[in-house]
Amino acid sequence: MLKKILPKPLPWAWGLALMFAVGNAAQAQAQPQLTCQVTYAGATQTVVARPVLDPYPVPSVDIGGRFGFKPIVVGTAQKIDRIVIYSYLDTPTQPLLVHQVKYLPPFPASKTPVPITGQNHVYGGPLERELIYSCRLEGWAP
Repeated sequence: MLKKILPKPLPWAWGLALMFAVGNAAQAQAQPQLTCQVTYAGATQTVVARPVLDPYPVPSVDIGGRFGFKPIVVGTAQKIDRIVIYSYLDTPTQPLLVHQVKYLPPFPASKTPVPITGQNHVYGGPLERELIYSCRLEGWAP
């Protein structure tokens, strides 16, 4: 009797639901990101940057109260224009830029993370404090 009470699902409704599910899964997979492992004073933290059209409002991330680290992916999920990474030394008056690097396309497409930077060592301040970072591009499929 229960079968008689419940309406049969419409075939087009199943197709529509499947289309939305596939579309949302493709969007989630198509969003590239730059993942950086940043180490200072023996502590490592992960900093993630996703594509933005305007790089200026992107804040830097505090690293141990000594450095600021700011990775920026400029572009969209379909087209990355450039990747720029800034490292700042935190000084009493203002942040001091001590390292800047820019990576331009083409970026290799891969289902696995692709190393972009290698391991970088940045030194700053009168005691030459050391910041170490490496970044990889994930989910990039142009």
